[in-house]
Amino acid sequence: MAKKHKINLSEEELVQALQRHEKVAAEALYDMYSPALYGVIFRIVNDETTAEDIVQETFVKIWRSSNSYSADKGRLFTWMMNIARNLAIDKIRSKDFKNQFKNQELENNVIVIDTQSSTAYKPELLGVKDLVEKLKPEQKSILDLIYFKGYTHTEAAEELGIPLGTIKTRLRTAIQQLRKYFN
Repeated sequence: MAKKHKINLSEEELVQALQRHEKVAAEALYDMYSPALYGVIFRIVNDETTAEDIVQETFVKIWRSSNSYSADKGRLFTWMMNIARNLAIDKIRSKDFKNQFKNQELENNVIVIDTQSSTAYKPELLGVKDLVEKLKPEQKSILDLIYFKGYTHTEAAEELGIPLGTIKTRLRTAIQQLRKYFN
């Protein structure tokens, strides 16, 4: 069987094709962004099957709401990452998701832990891990809780035992630092 050639479009070409609902846009989106989106989703939900389902949900939502994307408001990847992150957080806050793990036997949990430790998500390949490492420790811990573990700002403040305003200030400062690397 012939190896499938990956599609790679510029961001502008991709956005135009996406907003015209061209098939090539869906293929390019998946080829270019599915590993990164899966990685972020997996870090939030910690379950392969759930993460795969949310990735599919994410691409459907991106496809359906593509006309709401505006390059003036930010990069396409950031917009898609926010959609993926929000869907993952919604999932872990749902009753079904919480109950799913309460009823598993210990043996099943060992299997889940084994599969989680061998995940293929590698943030260092994106360069994000290196950039986050350059942040101050208090900024890194807040980013980890809010963006990778799905905590709300209030939950992060409670977890770290610091005021909500401090959480928001440190998070804003961390994001501004990271933006410097991308702009």
